[in-house]
Amino acid sequence: MTLVGYERSGAVARVSLQRPEKLNALNAELVAELSSALDRAACDDEVKVVLLRAEGRAFCAGYDMAEEAETGSIGADAWHRTLSADVEVTMKLWGLAKPTIAAVRGHCLAGGCELAMACDLVVASDDARFGEPEIRYGSGPVTLLMPFVLGQKKTFELLYTGDVVDAATAEDLGLVNRVVAPEDLERVAGDLAGKIALAPLATLKLTKLALTRAFEAMGLRQAVGANLDLSAILNSAESPEKQELYRIARDRGLRAALAWRDARYGESLGG
Repeated sequence: MTLVGYERSGAVARVSLQRPEKLNALNAELVAELSSALDRAACDDEVKVVLLRAEGRAFCAGYDMAEEAETGSIGADAWHRTLSADVEVTMKLWGLAKPTIAAVRGHCLAGGCELAMACDLVVASDDARFGEPEIRYGSGPVTLLMPFVLGQKKTFELLYTGDVVDAATAEDLGLVNRVVAPEDLERVAGDLAGKIALAPLATLKLTKLALTRAFEAMGLRQAVGANLDLSAILNSAESPEKQELYRIARDRGLRAALAWRDARYGESLGG
């Protein structure tokens, strides 16, 4: 079963996350397929713009916590190897030599939020929700892009609380370019991709290079690399909250575990 679809229409490559029954949660197979799809788009001179989208009612609910719960406790070295693949594909998307657009609906959380932030532009339906709630069970962001997208103060707030924001708030914060009705999402994102694709490929690539180099001069890649090392240590550390979440996930399922996680904060993210 293919977990990532690839379709080229004119100068636009549509890369689709295709695991809707799991809200497109990221597992090792999907990450590997996404990496291959990005390589394909990068090497195709007919492609000028990459549109990242998803099947189903959610863009991506984050990393597959069910698999994580089944794995149990592993050491920092093993976590570093696992997380390196996740960081690599997100940074491949961020550094792709061609413009990228994320079309986001529903949940866009944790690793999914990082994929959206790695894209140059984000078009969201008004039912989209963004955030990195990992701190609520003793984890943290894998690819630390949020400070460069949102700035210092709001990043501290969102990463300390694990709060999730709606599409309108995400637009106000600068995470989203446009908010549209759900039925208009694919059309608006496609029209934006088509408009960008009118420019010469060389011009787009050099403009993208200038912009990525500007962020690299600010230390983005160094920050991401340092965070990877710390994330491996953080994820290997045991905490009562993490142990309880894994226990509930094993005994009663992931939905119950997430409900327990968020009920502690007086809210529910759904799922």
